[in-house]
Amino acid sequence: MTVTTPPASRAAEILSRPIALNGLTVPNRIVMAPMTRQFSPGGVPGEDVVSYYSRRAAAGVGLIVTEGTYVGHDSAGQSSRVPRFHGEEQLAGWARVAEGVHAAGGTIVPQLWHIGMVRKQGQPPFADAPAVGPSGIRLDGTEGEGKEMTRQDLDDVIAAFATAAADAERIGFDGVELHGAHGYLLDQFLWAGTNRRSDAYGGDPVARTKFAAEIVAAVRASVSAEFPVVFRFSQWKSDNYDARLAETPEELEAILTPLAAAGVDAFHASTRRYWLPEFDGSDLNLAGWTKKLTGRPTITVGSVGLDGDFIKGFQGEGSPVKGIDDLLDRLEREEYDMVAVGRALLQDPEWASKVLAGDTAALKPYDAAALKSLS
Repeated sequence: MTVTTPPASRAAEILSRPIALNGLTVPNRIVMAPMTRQFSPGGVPGEDVVSYYSRRAAAGVGLIVTEGTYVGHDSAGQSSRVPRFHGEEQLAGWARVAEGVHAAGGTIVPQLWHIGMVRKQGQPPFADAPAVGPSGIRLDGTEGEGKEMTRQDLDDVIAAFATAAADAERIGFDGVELHGAHGYLLDQFLWAGTNRRSDAYGGDPVARTKFAAEIVAAVRASVSAEFPVVFRFSQWKSDNYDARLAETPEELEAILTPLAAAGVDAFHASTRRYWLPEFDGSDLNLAGWTKKLTGRPTITVGSVGLDGDFIKGFQGEGSPVKGIDDLLDRLEREEYDMVAVGRALLQDPEWASKVLAGDTAALKPYDAAALKSLS
């Protein structure tokens, strides 16, 4: 009897190709986007966090990017339930997460995070720590509630990122992602709206990139040569969706080139809607332009698989399922290399396996109730 193998879905043909990020081979093009969950009391990820990530790896996600994790600097965060990437107990928890994802067949990188001037005074985990930033200016332009970083502050934060990256490699992670997006500390240096320094770390776009590039270089030096370093960036900021780092491709190239030269292996270009063109005169999105300008692999992200704004989604609004044919078209013509999925994957741990099987009818619409547990 002849057994006929059913044809692979178009999604499987396009998304199932392995890809190399420096020395790491990711088994397919599907990435779990980082999403803050606050289910780690004391900053320690427990067995529920292990299961949360492992389930998605077992269902076909090639690369997990963890929720943002605070680096070892007192001003890095403002919640005792957001995981930290420093401390013996915290790192032991993360080692179990990495082990679980590997056992499920996936790869995983932690997102290393410092929130900078977003921090509110008196908040845990270190209540006495001040908010710090390039100029002591919050995203809304207000002053007087934070501290402009000194040279020593800069050195301390650079060291915190480098130490966290070295720890990530030591405990079994496959790479690291540096959070340089959405108005947090690294992005506060990149953006003229919050960086008004008159020293070498402020001024034109290249000068504003100096701090982030020094962090990348320190991270690169702290890990082995083949260990991947991913950099996430965005034009938009939290509560300022019209903000832009770059108005033209030339300005974007000026920002990204020093980061690539410092050791970034791949860029994660965060947008709210991946299908929107980034600059006039071209259909390329932000990830597409980033790949064109740097030659580095890129990850696209932004409302993948859902019809609805993701900010409102995290504020309680649901979203219906949206097709991904356009996403696949762009990936097939190599506009970008990988696709990060957020709310759709938070809602449905089996999202990747269903898409790869061509079973899109079984995909679940996003319900904000999913935020209340680690399912």
